[in-house]
Amino acid sequence: MKKLTAIYVRRSVSDKDKDNNSLSIDSQKAECIKSLKEGEEYRLYCDDGKSAKDIEHRPAFQQMMSDAKEGLLEWIIVKKYDRFSRNMREYLNVTNTLDGYGVSVTSLTEPFNTATKEGRMMRNNLLNFAEFERETIAARVADAYMTRSIETGFYQGGKIYYGYEPERRTINGKNGSVLVPSDKADVIRTAYQIYQNPETSLNDIIKYLREKEIDISYSSVRFNFKKSNMDRSHFSRLLESPLYVKADKEVYRYLVSKGFEIIDGVEAFDGIHGLFRHKRNDGTEYIKVGYHEGLVDSETWLAVQDKKSYTRQIPQNRNAKNSWLTGLAKCGACGYALNLQYSWNVSHTKQWRYFLDSGAYRSNGCGKNRPSLKPDQAEEIGFNAMKERLESLEIAKRERSKPDSETENIKTGIIRLDEEIRKLLDKLADADSVLFDYIQGRIKSLHEKKSELEEKLRTRARKHKEIDTAPLTDPMSRWDYLSVEEKHALAVAMIDVVYISDEKGIDIRFSI
Repeated sequence: MKKLTAIYVRRSVSDKDKDNNSLSIDSQKAECIKSLKEGEEYRLYCDDGKSAKDIEHRPAFQQMMSDAKEGLLEWIIVKKYDRFSRNMREYLNVTNTLDGYGVSVTSLTEPFNTATKEGRMMRNNLLNFAEFERETIAARVADAYMTRSIETGFYQGGKIYYGYEPERRTINGKNGSVLVPSDKADVIRTAYQIYQNPETSLNDIIKYLREKEIDISYSSVRFNFKKSNMDRSHFSRLLESPLYVKADKEVYRYLVSKGFEIIDGVEAFDGIHGLFRHKRNDGTEYIKVGYHEGLVDSETWLAVQDKKSYTRQIPQNRNAKNSWLTGLAKCGACGYALNLQYSWNVSHTKQWRYFLDSGAYRSNGCGKNRPSLKPDQAEEIGFNAMKERLESLEIAKRERSKPDSETENIKTGIIRLDEEIRKLLDKLADADSVLFDYIQGRIKSLHEKKSELEEKLRTRARKHKEIDTAPLTDPMSRWDYLSVEEKHALAVAMIDVVYISDEKGIDIRFSI
């Protein structure tokens, strides 16, 4: 069977080629056909709108390679080598493979003989420049994405957000995509409404949606209710996203307290629009107010964030079968773990438990084999301390429900400063040079005072963060009926470490 000549043409989306452009599909095809001998048979392979980044996502190229392997092709003609590939390593790998199939590659624009070492050197140099150009273009696209995501609240493409779909709009004279609620938006609203209840879990969301037969398919992915772990992880991420909140000033304060870099000022947090959470190339993140409207009010969103902050996954300790203090107890002198040990009487009718200091024989340990405090005593002290801790948290919660005059005074002060700054800014346009300098100095002073008040507000917010004690109160009331593993899980949710020593007794460090 006579072998054919292949013509390969490709155009990237970023090329923005016209029909009369030298790199348009028609232009490439015409020039390649013109180079053929009269009557020479050929087969056309076309990848329109495909990047040169790799060959895996180019179906026509893959078909051409398959035909070459089958022995159907003899030559491959391209207008330029960078139509074939801009990646030097990839190009050499592919041409080596084609050499093994007995297929040669010819470029119309770079007419040098690759059968010679000089020709191969020239080809490789051109490909190096093409690869450099591709990387430069990629860097420019990334920079443009970053700039646009900071300067505008448009949807930047790429990731598809559940509950929204993009729609082209013109805002402030600029065109772009804005997220608008899709038919899945009610799933988001429902999930937040259910989860904000202190007594509900992620499984309750799934159970409700299943009972109501609500479709929660996502693009080509459908959540499988039988694989509940996957469902929980998806919903957990959706419940953490600032995309869905109608961001107001309370949300602004919350994000600042969490250390987020926020591009917009507090005035942009209008209680209507949602937020984008973008990531830079160096891994740092920033928050930008979007042009889209949020789906969930700020009070509900913040309640969910608080719940997720304090309802954490409790690690399982397989060794916590004999004492719920396992993994928590440490020597108060050297800091090494206290392990539980047993001893029996001669007749093996009675057993004693005691702590053994794992740092007793270490060079930097305290040198003591065991503390005198027994596990039974430590467990009783620990349980009583946990009860007292929960009671104090409940009292603090009731106190916080009372009006906080100091916080309200701080908020009022910030509003007054904002109003004075706004009035001064209005006067700048008509001010002479002397008044201009005075107003600038005054505005700077007011901004400093405002920053101080905002910091006081954040500090009070951190100090008065309400901890949801509901998931802890019920199991604490049934303590005597819990297994050792259940007691350990409850203790881990409340306690960081329990230091035990003969000198200082027992020191319990709570995590809540």
